[in-house]
Amino acid sequence: MNRIPQRIVCLSAEAADWLWRIGAWERVVGVTAFFNPPPAAPPKPRVSGFSSANLEQIVQLRPDLVITFSDVQAKLASELMQRGLSVLATNQRTLAEVENTLALLARIVDCEPAAEQLLAEFREQLAPVSRPVRPRVYFEEWNDPLISGIGWVGELIERAGGEDVFPELRNRRAAMERVVLPAQVCATRPEIIFASWCGKPLRTAEIAARPGWENLAAVRSGRVHEIAGKDILQPGYRLIHGFRQMKQHLEAAA
Repeated sequence: MNRIPQRIVCLSAEAADWLWRIGAWERVVGVTAFFNPPPAAPPKPRVSGFSSANLEQIVQLRPDLVITFSDVQAKLASELMQRGLSVLATNQRTLAEVENTLALLARIVDCEPAAEQLLAEFREQLAPVSRPVRPRVYFEEWNDPLISGIGWVGELIERAGGEDVFPELRNRRAAMERVVLPAQVCATRPEIIFASWCGKPLRTAEIAARPGWENLAAVRSGRVHEIAGKDILQPGYRLIHGFRQMKQHLEAAA
């Protein structure tokens, strides 16, 4: 008989969000500070940031499963395993991998029926749209150095009806493999800029003030848009919100 986890710590916000949505929130005993639960969800102890965590507090919570995400949390995952904890480490980078990860989490917590309906909605909400003209889109994940969008972001840009200006980079799984120079961005002539700076507020004026960027169509037309990290950089169900915003901005630019 498989043992279903009863005390789960989520060090990734998308996992916490998903467990809440599929009805497993009562089994979550600790979360990352990057997850803000809905008002209806009882709060849980905050035990981590993203690359750091209170290991002693996590151990004291006696979890039978800790969920981590990405290579950034690999060191945390290793340290928790060395303390004898069971750890599930995921590293989804594409929309297909995101969906597979959500399905996996649902199986682990025995909430597959609820998940199946939500996954169907996930696929429906992320359906590609057709546009006669596809604006060139640059997505900025970080500003120092400039880091272009990760795999699922590029996919969402294209599904929303845009053209990812750095398609050759999005399949590079590590952030530092997606570093670009300001001149390279200028050379792509983006007509829309989406940005989400990994948890810190976007400074649109800073983007517009970069040397040479004042001539970009995206800057001249005021089409530099922030998308909240929780809606675009956390690879889970909330990507539908980021996708919806992309579609709205691209429609307005048509």
